[in-house]
Amino acid sequence: MNQTEKKSAAKAHETRSSGSGLQGFIDLWGVRYQVKDVSRSVAFYTEQLGFKLDHQKLPAFAQVSIGNLKLILSGPGASGSRPMPDGRRQEPGGWNRVVLQVEDLPARIEALKKAGLRFRNEMEVGPGGRQVQIEDPHGNPVELFEPAR
Repeated sequence: MNQTEKKSAAKAHETRSSGSGLQGFIDLWGVRYQVKDVSRSVAFYTEQLGFKLDHQKLPAFAQVSIGNLKLILSGPGASGSRPMPDGRRQEPGGWNRVVLQVEDLPARIEALKKAGLRFRNEMEVGPGGRQVQIEDPHGNPVELFEPAR
């Protein structure tokens, strides 16, 4: 690295280090879901929702992706699913969710119902668009969203 490159790198580091805390040091990697059966989850996300399998180490871990979203699936025994120091266990489910944009939400809902997927609600319509929540095999929510036009 020549002197000009060193100065440029130092300036970039200084810019990232100042002001807004961690901004500049953090890149979105993905979303982690706790699951009980990694193979079953991989099948759900790849076969039902069109994700691509990136990596897996069964039975503990897999990573699937769609577009720029990486979904990390942590099963029993994965480092990302170990109990917290205070004893709390990481479990599937909850209300935080991945939101996937789709086209023609009513048609997508119909196809997924025919495939036997679990729905948390009926399609909702609001000022931002239409959405519905489905569950993966372990109860983790996935929101399908079609923006208003």
